[in-house]
Amino acid sequence: MSDPIIVQKAPMPVNVQAGQTYHWCSCGQSKSQPFCDGSHKGSGFAPVAYKAEKDGTVYFCACKHSKNGALCDGSHSKL
Repeated sequence: MSDPIIVQKAPMPVNVQAGQTYHWCSCGQSKSQPFCDGSHKGSGFAPVAYKAEKDGTVYFCACKHSKNGALCDGSHSKL
């Protein structure tokens, strides 16, 4: 698999807790979006760790094309 699967063309808001590490799915195959469930094995993709600096809502990328790592950068609007 060379291109990630686009889960949706909008970010996924998630309430995070300060100090907690989340593993974002970069391949789009996970059934636990936006987080990794191990479905990437053998695909050449790997999860991306995101450590929350403070409590609150963050917007994880669901189109899997963000240049901002796990977080949405608006790339979905160009797909």
